[in-house]
Amino acid sequence: MEKQENERFRDSIATIDASGKRKFIYPKKPKGKLYNYRTLVSWGLLAFLLSAPFIKIKGNQFLLFNVIERKFHIFGFPFWPQDFHLLVISLLVSVVFVILFTVVFGRIFCGWICPQTIFMEMVFRKVEYLIEGDRSKQMKLEKQSWNAEKIRKRLLKWFVFFLISFLISNVFLAYIIGSDEVLGYINEGPSANIGMLVKLLAFTAVFYFVFAWFREQVCIIVCPYGRLQGVLLDNKSINVAYDFVRGEGENGRKKLRKEENRDELGHGDCIDCKQCVQVCPTGIDIRNGTQLECINCTACIDACNEIMDKSGFEQGLIRYASEDDIEKKEKFKFNARLIAYSVILTILVGVLITMLFLRNDVEATVLRLPGQTFQSTATTIKNVYTVKLINKTTEDINDVSIELISHKGTVDMVGGHLNIPKQGLKEGTLFIEIDKKDLNSSKENLKIGIYSGGKLIDKTKTNFSGPIIIK
Repeated sequence: MEKQENERFRDSIATIDASGKRKFIYPKKPKGKLYNYRTLVSWGLLAFLLSAPFIKIKGNQFLLFNVIERKFHIFGFPFWPQDFHLLVISLLVSVVFVILFTVVFGRIFCGWICPQTIFMEMVFRKVEYLIEGDRSKQMKLEKQSWNAEKIRKRLLKWFVFFLISFLISNVFLAYIIGSDEVLGYINEGPSANIGMLVKLLAFTAVFYFVFAWFREQVCIIVCPYGRLQGVLLDNKSINVAYDFVRGEGENGRKKLRKEENRDELGHGDCIDCKQCVQVCPTGIDIRNGTQLECINCTACIDACNEIMDKSGFEQGLIRYASEDDIEKKEKFKFNARLIAYSVILTILVGVLITMLFLRNDVEATVLRLPGQTFQSTATTIKNVYTVKLINKTTEDINDVSIELISHKGTVDMVGGHLNIPKQGLKEGTLFIEIDKKDLNSSKENLKIGIYSGGKLIDKTKTNFSGPIIIK
């Protein structure tokens, strides 16, 4: 019964009050060594996120996710629908990596790398601190009537939030339709692209809603990653954790009083200052143990270390540690599960790298024309095909011809040799004619070579239909 009572905090979340209404979180402005590290990491990731769609490598956008035209660029490499298998392998690598990382380090991704956290804590929250002040001033502003000061600060904050959301929307759009398209719309002006402006404002409204109102609830309610912790974490996983053995002692935590001997009184090092709760961006008490709301942002570590220094106690009451490390003093070791995940990840990465190296710059598809049967003469059989050629490079490929590799025969391309534009697609029709004596069955497998200026640039296979061969 006592254990159930201690776990009652898990029946509710900090952003909802007892009546079920939204309760806004006003975290204290964090400071400390880890927060400074997070700030540096965040600025680096923000610079990457904002610049990636505008960086070009050999004419290719560094990152592009054009779902509409089914065209993707990953680190400057173009991917087409025919490369879907590579995308699947990449996603599998990402999933296994996240699982392995979570098993070892918990939800550290959310606090240090996740775009939602970076924009919320390192951009919008900083604007809020700058305009409205720290925790106490924000709470006071919320409670006071709508006087001139409150109206001025709120309107200024909302306006800046809108501008940032509009900027994010433009960058987000550049990831989808391409930076050249976005820059073109900007140069032409909004009056010439009313439809696109409406879509852009719709994206802006979504981002504004998330960062101005929904905020930390994205991490608590929407994001499924926090709920994965219950499956992935164990007592050996390293998390932002409260050392309850040291903090509680025999008789629990207690406010600090001058010249008292806490060891004799049986109290731990936690002086119940609640600074770890006040700085938490999701409003939880880390002293209650691992919770899905914790994003491992380390704000509580910095706050606790500062209090420990002022109180004359050793730092690390809240730190990166596993439950076994805190309770049993067992250091982290690679167990069978981690080894299995590591092996799987290594294999998948190896497969992905191999497939990337084997990937051709030209993708060729040759298929028999539907509804057409073969044509027969006294000595030969002829079939008609459609050919689709995709150029994945940033240069035109000219003088493209198609020849048989596996059989003797002739290939007649309608219109002669083809020219494939850069990052473009070319379709055509061709006839393949083979002597009857060179056929061994009514459905022959052909190997076809694609040549440019006499150089083999791709190979593909197709079927060749003919009469039943009796030998």
